[in-house]
Formats: sequence, C-alpha cells, structure tokens
Amino acid sequence: MPAHSPPYVLALGDSLTAGYGLPTRDSFAAKLQQALHSPHPGATVHNAGVSGDTTADALHRLPRVLSGLARTPDLAIVELGANDLRRGVAPARTRANLDQILTVLASCGIATLLTTFEVPPFLKAHAASYDGLYADVATRHGADQAPFFPPGVMGNPHLTLPDGLHPNARAIDLVVAHLLPTIASAIERRRT
Repeated sequence: MPAHSPPYVLALGDSLTAGYGLPTRDSFAAKLQQALHSPHPGATVHNAGVSGDTTADALHRLPRVLSGLARTPDLAIVELGANDLRRGVAPARTRANLDQILTVLASCGIATLLTTFEVPPFLKAHAASYDGLYADVATRHGADQAPFFPPGVMGNPHLTLPDGLHPNARAIDLVVAHLLPTIASAIERRRT
C-alpha cells in the first residue's frame, strides 16, 4: 500500500458499528472517519455494521462485503459477539466464527483489530464461558485487541439510548477517542 494513499478501514460489526438509533453522521464509522481525517485527509471508514448480526451472520456476508470494497483495507475492525451472547450461541461456535472471520481477513492481507465487549450486568451469569475467548482468537491470529467501550460507558444512562443498551452520540465520541490510538498505531504499522 503506498504510504501517500489515505487510510482505508473496514468496520465489520453489529448495531454498535452500524449506528443503531443514530443519524448516519453519528455512527461509529462516520465518527472514526472524521477523527482520522485530521492526521490523514481523505481517510475512509467503510461501515459494514448490520444491526442484529451474530458472528455467524457476519461470517456469511463477509465475502460479499470484501468484494464490494473500493480496495484492500489497511485495517479491519471486527466488533461482534454481543448478539451471540444475547441469543445463547455456544461460546465454541462464537470462537469458531471469529476465528474464521480473522482467517478470511488474513488471507486477504488485511490486518485486524478485534474488539471485545463489556457484558451487561443482566447477562453476566451466562458470560463466564466467554472469558478469554477474544484474547485467544486475537493472539492466535496476531491481531490487535481492545475493548470497544471505554470503562464507564456501558450501562450509563447518560451515554445510552432509551433502550439502555445502545450508545448515544456522546458515547460514540468516547468510543472513538478510546480506540483511536490503537487504530492509528495499527494503520501506521501496516503502512510502514
């Protein structure tokens, strides 16, 4: 990838990536693109978030997503798994799907940032079997890993939509600020 071309980032995820309940300009992808413009004019973040997606759904649509991209991304941000947990998908199945997603991305020469999610308190009893899952998958693939939400965002009524789960625009600003150093570092490593 020529160092002078603006960064191109794929954001693959569920409603948190898609921007559920928010104007398009307030989605994670749009806000991240805006934040990347300062150091990298012309940077593009392709929003491949679909509300309600599980890891299986994203894996199924990944070939179509990749074939529709303008060029090979400098980085793919993978934000998935919360819907698997909510729907009672076996952790082994979630792990296998994430593993396959990262395998496909690596086969295309795309570096990956695998984001984790903070389990909402009402689901904590069902989440113990997810412990270590993301770290294991990220390590296996040499992917970067970071929590999607900074501490204090999940469950904060001032930072969520009325449903109490999805982030509002203010929360997305915090998410972008939190993830930006990791994303910028991954892009720079890829481009040098």
